[in-house]
Amino acid sequence: MPVPATPPAAERQLLRDTVRTRIRDAIIDGTLEPGERLHDDELIAWLQVSRTPIREALGDLVRAGLVEMAPNRYTKVAMPNADEAVEAVQTLGVLFGGAARLAVPRLSAGVTREIVRMIDVCLSDLDREDGPALNAHGIALFTTYVDHCGNAALVKLCTDVTDGLAYKLRVPDIVQVLHWESMAAAFVALREATEAGDPLAAELAAQQLHALPGRDPVA
Repeated sequence: MPVPATPPAAERQLLRDTVRTRIRDAIIDGTLEPGERLHDDELIAWLQVSRTPIREALGDLVRAGLVEMAPNRYTKVAMPNADEAVEAVQTLGVLFGGAARLAVPRLSAGVTREIVRMIDVCLSDLDREDGPALNAHGIALFTTYVDHCGNAALVKLCTDVTDGLAYKLRVPDIVQVLHWESMAAAFVALREATEAGDPLAAELAAQQLHALPGRDPVA
């Protein structure tokens, strides 16, 4: 048979995924700072790949909200905007509340213990008023609910959008955005609901943690 002139599409897709993950990780861990310009030649030298998978990966990261692009002007790491933080928190609440409701009845004893431990870490972050740590640990906590929700469509949706939404919370006044004073009680309610296997109470607590209006689950 004739030898194909171009690599298989699956191989190209895998390369794009690898490039996207490496750029994404560099943004999340702060190696690439908010507002930093992203130049193709520098990315090519760093990642040792051609321009095509880099442009494809950057397009994915634009859609995820981690990169901003203006054609023929600039490509740069997105700059978190305080005006968008509340909407980002609430959007995460809609997604994570549903994931908690679906996951709680399905959790094994071992996963439940791990979630309880993660909630206690978040409570420790609250005690120290450490917003960045709470953001990171809170996302890890709710990603665990997502991972065990049993709904492939919800898992894919959360995977696609969580990074960009969580990144929008990296603003100086995140403590005020998150209603810090009421969060400890909501985390305790989430822990109790998870341990009791109560999906509705878990959903309400998750939504309260993300500034969604409604009945106070600890009232």
